[in-house]
Amino acid sequence: MKNLKKFMSLALVVAMAASCLTACGKKEAESSESGGDTFKIGAIGPITGSTAVYGLAVQHGAEMAVEEINAAGGINGKQVEFQFEDDENDAEKSVNAYNTLKDWGAQMILGSVTSTPSIAVGEETHNDNMFQLTPSGTAVECVQYDNAFRVCFSDPSQGLESAKYIGENKLATKIAVIYDSSDTYSSGIYEAFAAEAQNQGLEIVAAEAFTADNRTDFSVQLQKAKDAGAELLFMPFYYQEASLVLKQAQSMNFAPIFFGVDGMDGILDVENFDPALADGLMFLAPFCPTSEDEAISTFVSAFEEKYEETPNQFAADAYDGVYILKQALESIDATPDMSASDICDGLKTAMTEIAYSGVTAKEIKWTAEGEPEKAPMVLQIQDGAYVELQ
Repeated sequence: MKNLKKFMSLALVVAMAASCLTACGKKEAESSESGGDTFKIGAIGPITGSTAVYGLAVQHGAEMAVEEINAAGGINGKQVEFQFEDDENDAEKSVNAYNTLKDWGAQMILGSVTSTPSIAVGEETHNDNMFQLTPSGTAVECVQYDNAFRVCFSDPSQGLESAKYIGENKLATKIAVIYDSSDTYSSGIYEAFAAEAQNQGLEIVAAEAFTADNRTDFSVQLQKAKDAGAELLFMPFYYQEASLVLKQAQSMNFAPIFFGVDGMDGILDVENFDPALADGLMFLAPFCPTSEDEAISTFVSAFEEKYEETPNQFAADAYDGVYILKQALESIDATPDMSASDICDGLKTAMTEIAYSGVTAKEIKWTAEGEPEKAPMVLQIQDGAYVELQ
């Protein structure tokens, strides 16, 4: 009997301990899901690999915004926690990064930085009803669901606005295009550009493609553009390839007007590239670091002091992205104890009702489809510096 009593006592202790552990575990899980007493913003992008320059810029721009917001009292009086996960510009790794952030307790996602990972993560955030704001994912599909919005222009918007600017400013009438047919960013911009070119009375005299497997030699494409009498060469791709195009065009004595899109940002920093070759290059962009606008110059100065480099458009988009989240959250009186799903439902409506002013635009509004409505900015490289064209 004595042994039986000892056994029963021991069993009771074990049961109570197990019950306590279960309750504590449940309480911690609930705390993680609710976000506790702080808002949790998760972010995804490449901070290693060939596109790390974009992801690091987004990470830094977002971090700086979070620090400023917390120092000024937070969002609705509550502090913000921020965690950035590397996806190496890979869709599968981006989904893994999202799952890590979800386990951490993220209540909203800033990202991903590039389009393909952003689309992949978008499937997951849609299923979870988690709000997603991509600072720089330009593919149409990045915002295909009602929980997803973007800060930047979409690919078609860039093509449309580029053709309108060229036509309305009468830069040229005979246009050649070189584009990457293996890249949705490049081909999407080209298709929209070609459609609007007709409305603007522009003649596309040559449209030459390249692919990811052949992006170092553009002599054939350039020769066809030159032979066709192109007055302007439209380049809807990234600055790495653009630097090669400019070098090779010079060697062929081909000097049209060169016009690009936001992928041109960074061309002046290409290793072993003569910046003089880019003199006169025009491109559509959301941000000009040399602007005399007070908000922009303040942001640039603070960024340079903190990171010892000049912010690019990716940093600016992310910086604005965090402040956009702040404004939208405050408009619905959000609190950190709200679930990610409830926050998402509130932000879906809030984003279509707010008007935001920041470093990437004087005013941005959003459609229910997640697309920003803002005035385009055209920059030109003059004497090794970006200059905003009026």
